[in-house]
Amino acid sequence: MRIDLDTYREILDTLTRNKSRTLLTGFGIFWGVFMLVGLMGGGDGVKQLLESNFEGFANNSTIVFAQPTTKPFSGFRKGRAWSMSYKDVERLHQQVPELDVVAPMLSQWGATVVASDNKSACSVRGLMPEYAKVDAPKIFYGRFINSMDLAQRRKVCVLGKKVYKTLFPQGGDPCGQLVRIDSMYFSVVGVDYSSGNININGRAEESVTIPLTLMQQVYNKGDQVDLLCVTGRHGVVMSSLAQRIRETVARAHRIDPTDETAVTVFNTEVLFQLMDSLFDGVNFLIWLVGIGTLLAGAIGVSNIMMVTVRERTTEIGIRRAIGATPASILSQIISESVVLTAVAGMSGILFAVVILQMLELANTTDGILTARFQIDIGTALGALALLGVLGIVAGLAPAARAMAIKPVDAMRDE
Repeated sequence: MRIDLDTYREILDTLTRNKSRTLLTGFGIFWGVFMLVGLMGGGDGVKQLLESNFEGFANNSTIVFAQPTTKPFSGFRKGRAWSMSYKDVERLHQQVPELDVVAPMLSQWGATVVASDNKSACSVRGLMPEYAKVDAPKIFYGRFINSMDLAQRRKVCVLGKKVYKTLFPQGGDPCGQLVRIDSMYFSVVGVDYSSGNININGRAEESVTIPLTLMQQVYNKGDQVDLLCVTGRHGVVMSSLAQRIRETVARAHRIDPTDETAVTVFNTEVLFQLMDSLFDGVNFLIWLVGIGTLLAGAIGVSNIMMVTVRERTTEIGIRRAIGATPASILSQIISESVVLTAVAGMSGILFAVVILQMLELANTTDGILTARFQIDIGTALGALALLGVLGIVAGLAPAARAMAIKPVDAMRDE
């Protein structure tokens, strides 16, 4: 639809004559677009914040750990305490071939790590290199535990983010420096900046990681493991393997295979599915609220244009009498509707983008953006297209009424 200069001046003159109604209606469109765009960008940002809690964690993983039995079995009473062993790793690989990684973990709480004059409370975790496929470390300096550390029982460690900042407040690369954990010295080989909220036997940022084989020796753990972290091969649904995992471990330790408490199998797929379902519902609600508000604004635009047509009955009649075509009248009214809708809508988009940018700045930690509170260009263009459609639709009824005005009736009203 082409708007010439004279038509544009008429549009501005009409909107200026009805300032109060124009501002009120424009605010309705402005608020509707702001709600839609702001909620979409904010919803994506909140989703990213929640996903950052699971950052690096495999979404097809399962945690297996031991608890006292709740059922008698094979001559043993219920309530028996037991623990898994390192041999369970090989058993699971052999009897559940759908598994990709089986990573055991040992933990020791209440330890103290010292570097120079600084010290920090921490938990010590004994891990294998394969654990990185379950919960990927965010290495800031150095590296993670490797196979040579494991084979040679090297006295090396990886510091968590919080432990590192406490021991080395001046910053810098600590790799190669010695720290003392309780009464033993370890060489720092890496710093892990992971800070997700899936905490397996303690928060990663408050932990010090050492080779599993070394921890078995240093802390006299023998063949015992505290828990097993397993992942499935590509395309495998872990919930379908839960019972087989439980039965494999239970048989080796004379536990009732149906005792779900004794051999607890926690499937993390449930968490990710729950989050996806939650945000599907949130996105639907955002669109429902945003579009509902936009439609209310469009109805307001239609109403103000209807009032404008009624006030300009004589003017429209005179224009028709001197030769104005119905198409020109239609163009005039719809153009006014589109201009009002577009100006208010683009103002709403700009304001929403400013607010979202402020949220981004508030969610920046250590110079790293933790969540992106913004909309993409496709969403913005889609919102503009929707505004154009709403502007045209809102102007149809007033335009139809304007075209129905007869010059004679207009003169009689005057």
